[in-house]
Amino acid sequence: MSKKEDLKCSKQKKIVNFHIPRYQELPKIDIYLDQLVTYLEEYLNPYIGSEENPVITKTMINNYVKQQVIPAPEKKKYNRDHIACLFVICVLKQVYSINNISALIDFAGKTTRLVLAYNQFCSEVENAVLAVFNGEDYEIPPDISLEHKLLKSVILSFAHKLYVERNFLEKVDNSEKNEKK
Repeated sequence: MSKKEDLKCSKQKKIVNFHIPRYQELPKIDIYLDQLVTYLEEYLNPYIGSEENPVITKTMINNYVKQQVIPAPEKKKYNRDHIACLFVICVLKQVYSINNISALIDFAGKTTRLVLAYNQFCSEVENAVLAVFNGEDYEIPPDISLEHKLLKSVILSFAHKLYVERNFLEKVDNSEKNEKK
C-alpha cells in the first residue's frame, strides 16, 4: 500500500471512530476559556477543523455569549452545559447559520432535558457519520416524533458534508497543489 493510500485509510479509520463525549464524560469541574477552546479542539479538530480554519476560537465563544446563543460564563468559568452547547454549535455550524443553530437549540431545550438531548445528539452524529462513510443507509423512520426527525435530518446534512469534504474536496485540493508544483 502506498503512503497516500495508507494516509487515506488512516483518515477513514479516524472518521469511523468519531466520538463526541457524552454529558457524563464532560469535565466535572468548571473550566476557563483557554481550557474550553483546547478541550473542544482536541475532540473536533481531527474531523472538522484545521490549522487554517479552527473549529472554535475564544472570539467565537465570546460572540456566542454576546448573541445569547449560550449563557454567559459564571465567574469566567464554563460548565458542562456550556460545553455541551458548544459541541452542538461546532458540529452544526459546519452546515447551518448561528441563528438557525440557536433556534434549533432553543427548540430542543423546550422539548427535552439538556442532558438527554445532548446525549441523543452525540449518538445520532456518530451513527450518521459511520453510516455515510460506510455507504450504509441512515434511515429516518416515518413513525418517529417530529423532533427526532428534525434531529436526524440536521445531523445527516452534517455527515454528508463531512463525507464530501473528506472524499472529494480533499482530492481537489491535493490535485491543485500538485499542479502548482
